[in-house]
Amino acid sequence: MDNIIFIGMPASGKSTIGVVTAKRLGYGFIDTDLLIQEQEGCLLKDIIKEEGIDGFLKIEDRVNAEVKVSHTVISPGGSVVYCENAMRHYKEIGTVVYLQTSYDTISRRIGDAEKRGVVLKKNQTLKDLYEERRVLFEKYADITVCEDGLTLEETIGKVLEALEG
Repeated sequence: MDNIIFIGMPASGKSTIGVVTAKRLGYGFIDTDLLIQEQEGCLLKDIIKEEGIDGFLKIEDRVNAEVKVSHTVISPGGSVVYCENAMRHYKEIGTVVYLQTSYDTISRRIGDAEKRGVVLKKNQTLKDLYEERRVLFEKYADITVCEDGLTLEETIGKVLEALEG
């Protein structure tokens, strides 16, 4: 259990906070969205367009469940919480940290959800997605760090403090 897995909404800072946390701890870093793109040979939005949401989630589940590392910070995509195999795997190999951010903050940071590769069902709003995923993030989290009103540096400090405690 020596890995750290960040979960949270798109634009919650999983990759940014993950990279800096990895540097501070002397850990490796993996962004699993990049792993998916590398393995599939195309962008996330193109995978979603070609395979549909269910097809994308199957790929995401497989790629995340196959991550075999130690002393690594892992930043999966926000939709990984729909992937039971992946989340079971992550709970076994590390500490799952939920980067909790208000809907208003996420909405402001995301901009165009489709261009960002956010997995939205037909007629689903970003607010609907936020509420749906929030329950899953809370379910899987070993540690929750609320980052509202904090700078990047303060958030990283809270993460490191929580991991020590």
